[in-house]
Amino acid sequence: MPVSNIRQPIAVTMGDPAGVGPEVTARAWAARRENDLAPFVAIGDIAAIAAVWDGPVARVGAMDDVVRTFDDALPVWHLEDSGPLTPGQPTPAGATCALHALETGIGLTRNQASSALVTGSVSKYALHGIGYTHPGQTEFIAERCGVTATNAVMMLAGPDLRVVPLTVHIPLAEVPERLTTELIVAKARIVARGLRRDFGIAAPRIALAGLNPHAGESGQLGGEEDRVMAPALTQLADEGIVVDGPLAADGLFAPAVRQRYDAILCAYHDQALVPFKALHFHDGVNLTLGLPIIRTSPDHGTAFNIAGTGAADPGPTIAAISLAAQLVAARERNCTPAK
Repeated sequence: MPVSNIRQPIAVTMGDPAGVGPEVTARAWAARRENDLAPFVAIGDIAAIAAVWDGPVARVGAMDDVVRTFDDALPVWHLEDSGPLTPGQPTPAGATCALHALETGIGLTRNQASSALVTGSVSKYALHGIGYTHPGQTEFIAERCGVTATNAVMMLAGPDLRVVPLTVHIPLAEVPERLTTELIVAKARIVARGLRRDFGIAAPRIALAGLNPHAGESGQLGGEEDRVMAPALTQLADEGIVVDGPLAADGLFAPAVRQRYDAILCAYHDQALVPFKALHFHDGVNLTLGLPIIRTSPDHGTAFNIAGTGAADPGPTIAAISLAAQLVAARERNCTPAK
């Protein structure tokens, strides 16, 4: 099916109302036709849209209303008044609204009223100030979906590269201890399944980047490749999941090399995100594998420093909505039994 004709609209949470989320969501709607975007609904405080955009808005309370109004106005599922709003200045009420929007978006998507969830950026600092205890949105979504946080895998996807950091938001000094054979096996399984189910890749080609320079140089520059990574690759091969590696990271992202793979597993956060953002700073998408629902997110933060100035780029939000629709279409094709 064409990705713009998916069965149910996409739920888009606007994130912190003082961030750039409301603006880029509205500007994504304004660019809906040239980007062939599927119908979506913005969830949060409708006043956050009015503060940064003067385009047409339709307040909705049902997904049928979204489809009916989408061509002529941005559908907004208004949750609550988050109080006096100044772009760039987060408040506890705004963080509460962002959390309620996330809960609503998860509920709509789990109940199949929406086909996918696209999450706007939130301030972890502001959320923690209202008692939120999860490290990020991914862990909260996983919990609400009945999935353990370790089984929710972050992938960064762009037109030319997909990467998965095996360890994420931890100090670099802790990476060697956290990078275990069991972790690599568990995440590689989820990545392989996600590539098949959500991207329609029947035989995924996956690479594993070494932790150390030159992938350890046969133990001369570090032993994690032989001690931790090699046993993981052997176990995966026994399960029918072929992963090349460990490969030296300094050459793995060259065009002629990275094009051989559907995804690259990286040992730590910056090993994955530095090359990814160099290639896809404006069209990179963060998605979560291992969930029963489809969830994507623009790969940027709240950008409080430019909120309300008109300088925010809607490209990542457009890319996140577009990829969500593609994943919906792929999952329906790959999960529908052949007649």
